[in-house]
Parts: sequence; structure tokens; C-alpha cells
Amino acid sequence: MSKLRITYRKSMIGYNRAQKQTIYALGLRRINQTVIKPDNPAIRGMVFRVRHLVEVEEVTDEVTA
Repeated sequence: MSKLRITYRKSMIGYNRAQKQTIYALGLRRINQTVIKPDNPAIRGMVFRVRHLVEVEEVTDEVTA
């Protein structure tokens, strides 16, 4: 199963509350912070909402282990 490496790149200042809450729900707190999440429709939907604030890469389990 693949995973997503999500990196928070752009400040959420000036964006609406729903986008700020989505960033926090992904576990991102600081600029340039990276989290690895499972690749599923829920996470993909969250990333889609904030795609202008984050960078996303697909990684395999071998890389994350």
C-alpha cells in the first residue's frame, strides 16, 4: 500500500477557517513540516482542499520504513 508525503509549504494566513482546520487535521503545524499519511480517499480529499498550501509525493512502504 502506498503512502503520501505531505509537506506544508505556504502559510495559511488569509485563508478561510475550513482550510486552516484541514491543515491541522493533517497534522501540520509549521511551515516545511512533513507528515506521512496513508493513501486513501479521505486523505486525498483533505489534500485536494489545501493543494495550494502543500506539496504531495507518493511514496512506497519500503521508503518510509
